Amino acid sequence: MNRSGSILFILITLFLDVLGVGLIIPVLPELVKQMLGGDESTAAPFVGLIAAGYAVSQFLFSPILGSLSDRFGRRPVLLISLFGLGVDYIIQGLATSIGWLFFGRIMAGVMGASISTANAYIADISDDDTRARNFGLIGVTFGLGFIFGPTLGGMLGGIHLRLPFFVAAGLAILNWMYGYFVLPESLPPERRESFSFRGLSPLDSFRLIRSYPLVSGLAIVFALRTLAQRGLENTWVLYTAKKFAWDEQTNGWVLGWVGLTALIVQGGLVRPVIKRLGERKTLLIGTAISSLAFFGYGFATQGWMLPLIISLGGIGGIAGPASQSLLTSTVKNTEHGRVQGAMTSLQGFTSILAPMLFTTGLFSYFSRKDAWVYFPGAPFIVGGTLIAISWVIALVVVRRFPRQSSPSQDD
Repeated sequence: MNRSGSILFILITLFLDVLGVGLIIPVLPELVKQMLGGDESTAAPFVGLIAAGYAVSQFLFSPILGSLSDRFGRRPVLLISLFGLGVDYIIQGLATSIGWLFFGRIMAGVMGASISTANAYIADISDDDTRARNFGLIGVTFGLGFIFGPTLGGMLGGIHLRLPFFVAAGLAILNWMYGYFVLPESLPPERRESFSFRGLSPLDSFRLIRSYPLVSGLAIVFALRTLAQRGLENTWVLYTAKKFAWDEQTNGWVLGWVGLTALIVQGGLVRPVIKRLGERKTLLIGTAISSLAFFGYGFATQGWMLPLIISLGGIGGIAGPASQSLLTSTVKNTEHGRVQGAMTSLQGFTSILAPMLFTTGLFSYFSRKDAWVYFPGAPFIVGGTLIAISWVIALVVVRRFPRQSSPSQDD
């Protein structure tokens, strides 16, 4: 297999996928508001429920897609998911009620669970020398997607709130066509695992994580960081509209800046920082920076402060590739799909909690004028605290396991 070409194929596939997701970020809360005829505080509980529905379906289906990819290969799982996502965006764009929009987001969670397969694909074609770089390239790809996705989504949403859904559908189908004709398989038949219905349970996937002590510790760190990040993503548009009166276009441009900072960090900082400091120190430094950024979002008093804080918070993105590199170097090649499925399922589980805690709970209450304390930034303060706790756990993990495990990758 041409590894450089394969990486390019999967990165383009991921880019188009992320671009489609980014297109609807600035408009989904506004569409919910329009359907309900209320304000941000009224829409927040429904936005939270819709986000939780997406997360539940991703939680349940991530280990299923991961196990299927270990048995039948990465390529067919990716292609089926991409085609289904294109159809689903059309359903969301045509939705005339909260119920239909809720159904559409549930199906999006099922199809979006294939991110675990994409991560496993990268792990398949990586070795010790290229692992950190390749996962850094995934960060670059996500950064590019979030530069153009929310920015374009905000512009299209200004024309019509439903237009971004149909553009996302077209990109997903284009993505599927691209993958069908050029994406090679990364997992040869001799390295595939036998299929087991037992392995389809998210709980069974978590048991697999527990068999790797280092990965177990990283999973807790990952869960807390992801819980905070999902809380930010679900609350951001409502928060900026409520506190700073930002519209879809403004949020689109600012979210594009988030993507640009991620691109700079992932493309320019990850590799030299990990090379100089190592994966463990990079994980700790990135986590600390992310925590500080969350507190900055919560206490910001003027809208112009947020892009400055985003610039700082973007540096915290070095933690993600460092964590992924540690994880994949510990796990056997034959279990990459299941472990990545378990991590995506864990992300889905935290994403179930995040909208209920941060959006339906904290933001909905503290953004009301009759709240005990009017403080719309409360979700970000809680998020910053969770990331700070994850930093303490990461410190314990890297001290307890000072040397990286090296299992036989072909066992």
